[in-house]
Amino acid sequence: MPEHSWVAASGRRVGGDTVSMRVLLLSGVTAALIAGPALAQTPAPKPAPPPKAPESPTVGEVVVTGTAPPVRTSIDRKSYSVANDLQATSGSIGDALRNIPSVEVDVNGNVALRGDSNVTTMIDGKPSGMFKGEGKGQALQSLSADRIERVEVITNPSAAFNPEGTAGIINLITRKGAKPGTSGSLRANIGSGGRQNGGLSASRKDGRFTTSGDLYLRHDSLKQPLRGRRDFIDPAGGGPLTEVRRSVNSGTAEVLGTRLGVDYDPDPKTRISAEVGYNSVGFIFDQRQTLDRTNAAGALRSAYDSAGGQREDRDNLEFTLGYRKKYADDHEFNVSFVRELSEEDRSRLVLRQFRLPVAPSAFEDTEYRNRFWRTQVKVDYARPLPGEAKMKVGYEFNADDNDYIVVFGRASGAAPAAIDPARSNLFRFDQQVHALFGTYERPFGKLTALAGLRVESTRIDLDQVTQALKSGNDYVRVYPSLHLGYRLDDNRQLSASYSHRVQRPQPQDYNAFRIYNDPTNLSQGNPGLKPQQTDSFELGYQYRKQGTIYLATGYYRRGQDAVNDVFRDLGGGVILQTRANVGAFQSAGLELVANGRLPGKVSYNVSGNLLWSEIDATGLGFGAGRRDAYTAFGRASLNWQATEKDLLQLQGFVNGKVLLTQGYRKPSAVLNFGYRHKFSDRLSAVMTVQDILGTTRFGSVVDTPAYRERVSGGSKNRAVHLGVSYAFGGGKVRDGFEFGGGGAPGN
Repeated sequence: MPEHSWVAASGRRVGGDTVSMRVLLLSGVTAALIAGPALAQTPAPKPAPPPKAPESPTVGEVVVTGTAPPVRTSIDRKSYSVANDLQATSGSIGDALRNIPSVEVDVNGNVALRGDSNVTTMIDGKPSGMFKGEGKGQALQSLSADRIERVEVITNPSAAFNPEGTAGIINLITRKGAKPGTSGSLRANIGSGGRQNGGLSASRKDGRFTTSGDLYLRHDSLKQPLRGRRDFIDPAGGGPLTEVRRSVNSGTAEVLGTRLGVDYDPDPKTRISAEVGYNSVGFIFDQRQTLDRTNAAGALRSAYDSAGGQREDRDNLEFTLGYRKKYADDHEFNVSFVRELSEEDRSRLVLRQFRLPVAPSAFEDTEYRNRFWRTQVKVDYARPLPGEAKMKVGYEFNADDNDYIVVFGRASGAAPAAIDPARSNLFRFDQQVHALFGTYERPFGKLTALAGLRVESTRIDLDQVTQALKSGNDYVRVYPSLHLGYRLDDNRQLSASYSHRVQRPQPQDYNAFRIYNDPTNLSQGNPGLKPQQTDSFELGYQYRKQGTIYLATGYYRRGQDAVNDVFRDLGGGVILQTRANVGAFQSAGLELVANGRLPGKVSYNVSGNLLWSEIDATGLGFGAGRRDAYTAFGRASLNWQATEKDLLQLQGFVNGKVLLTQGYRKPSAVLNFGYRHKFSDRLSAVMTVQDILGTTRFGSVVDTPAYRERVSGGSKNRAVHLGVSYAFGGGKVRDGFEFGGGGAPGN
């Protein structure tokens, strides 16, 4: 059988498992959630004993309590509550992250930490396939944020963490607290433009067993106009040409998520856990596009119109097993196993009609099918040592198994569509990483030190089946880390940290096959890519007193082999986008965070970053060189507790210019409003207005000696949402920071 026929057959096979997977998970979790309240009819257990009084915080961890803002800091991370973020009640994870210090999220859902987009996003300490690859921005823009309790920002992780992600780690902690008996919450929101979302969360704690689950649904409407201008030289010698492309994408997004977890405690110090989660994100949208090329005199040289549609489904199934033995405080043994399957299926139909020169219409039918398996095994042991010291050692194994399939069909005029083997391909990527790590933490008077070392062995196998190209790479790297904290007094603290991290290229970055996107845009990976290496340094100051906290952090990063997009003009206005190691880079900045209260029951949360960055791409040639830029990022939130039951919230953020290898991305800004009324501790209503001023815009500039391109557009994100939340059983509507519940990376 010809290779392209096998590709087509195997590609059709991938999507078949998804329907049964979806029905099975949805049925099981829904049944569990419905059964939970019924079990509550059994006699209620005895009341739990009153909680112990909290211990005084040490230099390793600072807990802000009472009326303090929802911020927690420790020696290696900062944690921010989103319990009072009204946008998070009706918005996506991307909406919630936009209000977190250090984090920038553009209008397409792409995340950066202090200007660096090489971020690892985790859920309860575990990486997720939903936040990898080309669709990671769509996942953040689509998945509901109402399950998120708090967000941990770890800009300089210790050696106990996976070193992947040179910018650091964003860890999303979900709501998992369970009280004796049955408790839970119901949430429903309706919005303008046909937007709706809702969810059900429930837990049942009975003796040694705790069962919990979530079910959420989301429907969004999408509309994104786009305009691009490309200037280049006519290869036929006719002088400069200008290409103007106008398009509008519009459609809908459907999101389904379920989770079911069971914890069994055979004794007070032992826990065995099992959890299964399923998420599905589906997009259906239409695209209308016109393209016109004119010469220097404004005369039309070529033009076409296209109309088409695209359907995209991303399904993610994850199963987790865990065992924890807690011997005493800071003395425990953990084992976890994760198996995850992610599938992406994109179908794109395009009809292209040529106005000049006149030619038969062209029809394209492209299928993109990606399957990703991930396996993680982690074992760690922590125990206290003499001198108030703490030690942690462990082993971690991560394996990725990826298949990328493209089946391209085309037809001209009225002819039937046929598979084009020159534009169809199969690419396989396998990666295994074995890691040993250890950390040692000890106080020396007012100084606390946390030192760590991680050793990783990585093996990568590449197989471009269509082109019969195989290659691989094996290497061993060492990743040290050091964190220092010094308590000046009860209110002030200094910190310093260093870590060495890596950014491995994404699987598709290695694919040498040239992918056809449209007649003027091609993309291609680079099997010769090396992982990006980064050394990160930070100095920090913290002040906290009576509900006020100020944080100031200076940071500096330097590295080599940065993997960036590179654009090449192939002639005739055809642009090839590929990936390359652009050489050395560095950045330095100052971050300021302030949380506190003002007169009149007003609280504030303000943060900003002033950043300088430089990219040295002189080794690439074709006009690339050393580029640097200054930029700024900021966000602010004002909360007014007008009455005991009424909260008003105004939020805004500004993302500054981002430096690229051959250009930059333009700034963007958004302003949001929210209002919540509590009818009781169990029932509340929320109204949110997103993008009040309609300023959701994006743009980029690519400037090379061969051509210049400007792209600008916007997303019609302005929307009004009305929602209600109801808590049942032993719960109540959450509106404060909760320090329990949810895992943390490295635990």
